[in-house]
Amino acid sequence: MDKKEELDKLKREAIEADLPLKSGATQMVFGDGNIGSSLFFLGEAPGFFEDQKGIPFVGRAGKLLNETLEGIGIRRLEIWISNIIYYRPPENRDPSPEEIEAFKIFVDRQIEIIDPKIIVTLGRFSMAKFGSGMKISQVHGKPRWILFNQKKRVLIPMYHPAAALRSTNLLNAFKSDFDNIPKVITKIENMVLESKKGNSEQITLF
Repeated sequence: MDKKEELDKLKREAIEADLPLKSGATQMVFGDGNIGSSLFFLGEAPGFFEDQKGIPFVGRAGKLLNETLEGIGIRRLEIWISNIIYYRPPENRDPSPEEIEAFKIFVDRQIEIIDPKIIVTLGRFSMAKFGSGMKISQVHGKPRWILFNQKKRVLIPMYHPAAALRSTNLLNAFKSDFDNIPKVITKIENMVLESKKGNSEQITLF
């Protein structure tokens, strides 16, 4: 199967699964974007507008995300974007550890299928998926290597755009952190080129 077929199959399996929050939601919000992208943005959970449209990040937070992406020369349709929870929690509350765990198998598989080089987490809950003990106030915007599905990838933790909308300081940090993304992309591309040339001198990413 190709990526689209694999994602369609995974989505059907998720829809049919007895997952938490399903009964109170309008529909599943699975993921959206370019299945061939090297950039995977991972948020927390759908809100009201996402629940209505079935697409992640389409409300005010999504508008800010789109505008910030455009500011660094990346269009929304060029990335893949999803959440660690596929159904809207009541009153947009935080997802519980049990809910996050229930969706984990589908989230992990979705990342495996897209197979990104860079994972950008939006908010502390999606960041925590890739390591405990990190504080978003200390690590936001700072790329690091992680091992996921036995492959080295780059993780860039970011503030959630909804949080950025509530604080001028966080908004400024959110926009500033996004400036790192093109730099990371360029360094990874250079690493790939050097590898293909057989250059033994390793390029340091960070």
